[in-house]
Amino acid sequence: MGQVLQFEEIPTLRDELRQRGLRVVLTNAHFDLIHTGHTRYLAQARALGDILIVGINDDSTTRSRKGPRRPILPEDERAELVAALACVDYTVIFSEPTADRLISLVQPDIYVKGGDYTVDPRGSGTLLPEVGTVHKIGGEIRILNLESGQSTSKIEQRIIDRWQRNGQEGP
Repeated sequence: MGQVLQFEEIPTLRDELRQRGLRVVLTNAHFDLIHTGHTRYLAQARALGDILIVGINDDSTTRSRKGPRRPILPEDERAELVAALACVDYTVIFSEPTADRLISLVQPDIYVKGGDYTVDPRGSGTLLPEVGTVHKIGGEIRILNLESGQSTSKIEQRIIDRWQRNGQEGP
C-alpha cells in the first residue's frame, strides 16, 4: 500500500529516490471516483518506472474544473484510495491549476498523462500545459491511451439517469 505525502515531504523523498537510482514516474488527475479506466492507466504508468507518484487535484481545483457537484469524494479520501492501489507508491494533494510546481519538486524521469492530452499544438486533445516544465527538468513525457467509455462524469450521469428513471428527484 502506498503512502499519502504532504507537499513539504517531496524534496526529501525525491533526494532519497535519486540516491537509490530509482526511475520515478509522476502523473496527476482528480481521481474523483476510482474506476477501471483509472486503475488500468495507473498500472500502465507504474510499468514505466520503479516508483509511481500520483498528484491529486485538491477539492477547489476539482470544483472549478468539473462543476459544483464535484468532487464527489473529498481530496483526503481520494488520495487515500489512490494510495491503496498496489501500483501506486505515493500520492500527494496539490492546489495549483497545473502540475508545474509538483513536477518541479518531484523532478520525475517520466511524466504521464492520458490520451485526452497532446504535446503537439496541432494535435487533437488538450495541449499539455506542463510540457515546458518537464523539458526544463530533463524529463520525458508519455501520453497513455484512455479506456474507451470510462470517466467519472459518465458514471455520475448514469447514476443520475437511473435515479430519475426510478421516479426520484435526483441528487
